This record gives sequence, structure tokens and C-alpha cells, in this order.
Amino acid sequence: MAKQDELVFLPLGGVGEIGMNLALYGYGPAEQRQWIMVDCGVTFPGPDLPGVDLVLPDIRFLAKERKNLKGIIITHAHEDHYGALNDLWPGLNVPIYASAFTAGLLEAKRDYEKSMGEIPVTLFKAGDRINVGPFEIEGVAVNHSIPEPMSLMIRTPLGNVVHTGDWKIDHEPSLGPLTDETRFRQLGEEGVLALMCDSTNALRDGVSPSEKDVSESLRKIIEDAEGRVAITTFSSNVGRIRTIAEAAEAAGREILLLGSSLKRVVDVARDIGLMEGIKPFIAEDEYGYIPRDKVVVILTGSQGEPRAALAKLSRDEMRNVALAAGDIVVFSSRAIPGNEKAIQDIKNGLIEQGVHVVTDAEALVHVSGHPRRNELQKMYEWTRPKVVIPVHGEATHLTAHKELAEQSGIATVPRVRNGDVVRLAPGPVEVIGEAPHGRIFKDGILIGDFDEMGIGERKKLSYVGHVAVNVVLDARYDIVGDPDLVPIGLPAYDDEGEEMEDTLFDAIVSAIESIPRARRKDLNMLQEAVRRAVRAAANQGWGKKPMVTVFVTRTGG
Repeated sequence: MAKQDELVFLPLGGVGEIGMNLALYGYGPAEQRQWIMVDCGVTFPGPDLPGVDLVLPDIRFLAKERKNLKGIIITHAHEDHYGALNDLWPGLNVPIYASAFTAGLLEAKRDYEKSMGEIPVTLFKAGDRINVGPFEIEGVAVNHSIPEPMSLMIRTPLGNVVHTGDWKIDHEPSLGPLTDETRFRQLGEEGVLALMCDSTNALRDGVSPSEKDVSESLRKIIEDAEGRVAITTFSSNVGRIRTIAEAAEAAGREILLLGSSLKRVVDVARDIGLMEGIKPFIAEDEYGYIPRDKVVVILTGSQGEPRAALAKLSRDEMRNVALAAGDIVVFSSRAIPGNEKAIQDIKNGLIEQGVHVVTDAEALVHVSGHPRRNELQKMYEWTRPKVVIPVHGEATHLTAHKELAEQSGIATVPRVRNGDVVRLAPGPVEVIGEAPHGRIFKDGILIGDFDEMGIGERKKLSYVGHVAVNVVLDARYDIVGDPDLVPIGLPAYDDEGEEMEDTLFDAIVSAIESIPRARRKDLNMLQEAVRRAVRAAANQGWGKKPMVTVFVTRTGG
């Protein structure tokens, strides 16, 4: 080991926010570190990013380090852990290590999105060990709300790191694996320098309920229902889908799946044997012929997505499927922060139709896939780390997790955020630098930053609209005909009740006529005078200044 070798941790996403998880581990001297990436996730845009489809981590830092990036390891197939691979991998072109389910889902998603080319994946599962650059990595089984999740034991000559990924302790899940306490205890015996640990539920006391309790609750709802039951959940939660299917079969009901992402997940789950014993689902056009008390619908849209199956049902827009008064819709999910309004709109639409809505406030119909405080303490106890770094959470979660770790006797709990380069060894654990980091945006088929994608301008347009003006001058710099005026997104009338177009038209003519003919030769000055006049007139009659584009052309002469 060269004297200047260091082990560093650098999160580029997911630390200070929920979503967009991307962590780098580096080994070697500062000038020539070798890196591995753990996870490569997305987050979803809110209304503050009009038109944006996906939010991706900014990986500018890797542009210059690309030759030193040795591989990408994916802990599980949730969008916030693997959803950016399709868009970011082509610029990196390094081996990806992931489970069979993750690989299958990645391929199905690429087919669905008609992505070009292949992304080669090396299969890697809990219990396997791989060497990637200077790192030896072992997958450790954990339980989470998706098939085949894993934590990673990352071994280096300077110490071992456990990267938990998303996990929880559930002794009776509907789909394995169990979180491997025995292996974590063995790793603790071997020696764990640092634990990078999920903070999502660090504010919640106690232990998460078991998926078995959710299963029993859903089974009872289905058994007692007199009409149809529709259950919306995260499409990747194959254990929950199995649970619902088994309860439906036990109650003598047929099952209909609605939503393309749900169908993709179930196809991949069938391919790798996770749906064994579940009878085939019915086709959409059979739905209308089945008695109301003989059907269960499993569908997408639990987060209020406007184009998902549940939203369409709430607006009664589906051709073959509808709900009626007395039917039940169960939200077997929790609202991701920011989605509450959209979800409430859907609930209102359903309630207007006489549908009974059940959420986790009324019954145990959902349990989170993340560890609560007692579970976090168990992980510390098993792995006995010298250092805990809270990850996967907003500031409020990270801070609560830091306090819990300190109270639990962990000696070193540094404050880490996206972009921090943290030296784990040798010497004291500290932030030794900052790497470029941030967000980039997928917008249609393009990817770029806030300015490159014109998002700021688009936001402005959504608030104040746009006016296009075209003025033609003759050889003597007099106006030819009437100026053309196209307002988009402005009110029809001003505060005096005048047509807005007339108000703006008068302002344009006055602005030009107030400039002596000799000075009109400066077309740029004239353009700016018209632009200001339109904004001022709109502001006076409306109270807002639109964006204005002015064209001035001169004919003849």
C-alpha cells in the first residue's frame, strides 16, 4: 500500500434529498483514485419544473474521472436507485453489476422506451463476491419492498464499508429474502470501518409492521367487500402484488392488472420464477363480463400520476374498465412528499362516483420498506461500525439519524451532503473537498442543465405569457400597414375592460411615433423601445409584464 493511498466516499445524489441516489467510493492517492459507483437513480420533477420528464444527478465530476471508474453496482431496481442508468451509462460505458430481477427490469424498460443499444449487465446477487478495481464487494441479503435487494460489504486494504442500500427487518415478508442478521454479525466480527445507512424512517420510533400484517388486512378487505376491489400500489412491489393475488384467489375472485409498468414488472417476476403458483390474470376486455363481487383490480397510479390507470378511472376515462358506487379503492402505498395534492384530487374523483376509499390512515394496508429507529440500532449492534454516515434522506432525516447514532454510542457521525468528498481512512474521518454536483434534466429526448433546457424561461412563460410583435418600416422609416401582434397566455381584457390586444397595439404605435424619424434608423433601439412599451402597457392594464419578442424589418431603400 503506497503511503498516500486514501479511501474516500463521495455522494453525488440522495444525501440531503430522497431520491436520485448515487454514491462513489474512491481508493488510491488523490491524483489517481480508482472509483466504483453504487446506484444511479432519478427523482421526479414537481410543478416547479414544467415540461421536465426526469431529474438526474449531475455526473460532471466523472467526465474527467471516467477512465478511473471501474464499475457500477446496483443495490435494487427502484427508480431512485437505478432509473438514471439508461440515460447516463452511455457516457460512462463501464460494467454494471446487478441482480437478475434488476437486469430484467432494466431490459424491459429499455424495450418500452425504445432505447438504442444494449446495456451489458453482469449478474450479481446476495452471497456473491466480485472484485472491481481495488475493491472486493460482497452482496448481503436484506428485505425491502422489491425483489432481490441487497446491502454491500465493500472491502479495501484501508478498511471495510457496509453500504446498506434500502432495507428493513421483516421476519414474515410476503417475498424474501430475510435481512441476513447472521451475515451482518459476521461482518461486524470481521471489522466494519463505516456504515452508510438508509435514513428514510429515522424520525419514526419502534419497528416497522410486517408485510404479513398488511397481507391479512388486505385479505380481510377483499373477503368482506360486496363490490369490486381495486388496489393501487408501487408497481415494483412484487411481494404486495403476490399477496393481493393470493387473497383474491382465496376469495374466489379474478385479477386484472392495469398499467404498463405493473405489467412489465410482473412479466419480469414471472420470468425469474417469483410468480409461481399465481394463476393467469384476466384480459381487460373480460372485465365487464365478470360479476362485481368476483374481481380484484391491481393498478398503477398510487402517487396521483395524471396518466396512470387510477387517475383515468377517477375521471371515468377507460374504455373497458369502470368503477361504480359501493366499490372499494385501496391505496396500498404512502404519499411521496410533494404528491399529496394530486393524490387528493384522485380520491375526490373516486368519492364523487360513490367509491369507498381506504388508505393507511384507516387500515394497515401499507408498510414502508425502510428501517425505523429500533431497526437502525439493530444494524449498529450487528455491524459495530466505527463511523456511521446517514444517507438516503432529506436534512431532517439525516439529522435525526445522526442524533440517533450518536446516542447509540457511535463515536464518529460526520455531517455529509451531496458533493462532499469524505476521507474515511487513513487518519480522522473528515470532509476534505467538494466535487461538482447538482441536477440535470431529461426533457423530451434531450438532457441538460437548467439553463440549457430553457426551464427558467419556461417557468417565466407559465406565469406571464408571451407577446410577439412584428413591425415593418418603409424606406423612409414610416410604419407600413398595422404592426402584427400575437399575445399568448395573456388575459383578453385589461382593467379598463379594453381588449388587451388593442391596448398593446396602441402602445406599439405610440412608441414608434414618439421617436423622430431620423432616430428610427437605429433598429435595435426601436426594437427595445417597442418591447418596453408593450411590457409597460401590459403591466398598467394587468399588473404583470409578459415576455416580449419584437421583430422590426425595413423594406426598400
